Amino acid sequence: MYQNGTGDRRLRELPETEALRLLAEVPFGRVVFTRHALPAIRPVNHVVVDGRIVIRSSPGTILGSHVAPAEAVVVAYEADELDGHERLGWSVIVTGVARLVTDPEEAALLRGMLTPWVAGEMEQVIRIQPEIVNGFALVPADARDGARTKIGPAG
Repeated sequence: MYQNGTGDRRLRELPETEALRLLAEVPFGRVVFTRHALPAIRPVNHVVVDGRIVIRSSPGTILGSHVAPAEAVVVAYEADELDGHERLGWSVIVTGVARLVTDPEEAALLRGMLTPWVAGEMEQVIRIQPEIVNGFALVPADARDGARTKIGPAG
């Protein structure tokens, strides 16, 4: 338990494989892209397929309009799992290239893996290829480096 600023937690850098595994275990994150040369952030749900992050969007949305069919766009994607009471958790930030999935069969397959959380037509499938993966876990100061990073009861 947190002891009023006693510094009983530390940040542990996560290996890329563990960071991507943790990312795959949560359904929700934030995609960051540029809009008019400024950062824009949108909350989205995701799945990780073959080490790539897959999200859905609509052509008329800001994000959907940003990822054009023939172009790759540099984005960041962040997801986390934090326990504010215990002050434990992790955060993963992926920087990579987002592309619209244009093959109809592949897009249909990926659409079937990812049900949107919001109403509306979310026909676009966007895949993010990780180029840089950074992950950090907030763990007890005395935790060994291989300590479990999952929040909640062990199981």
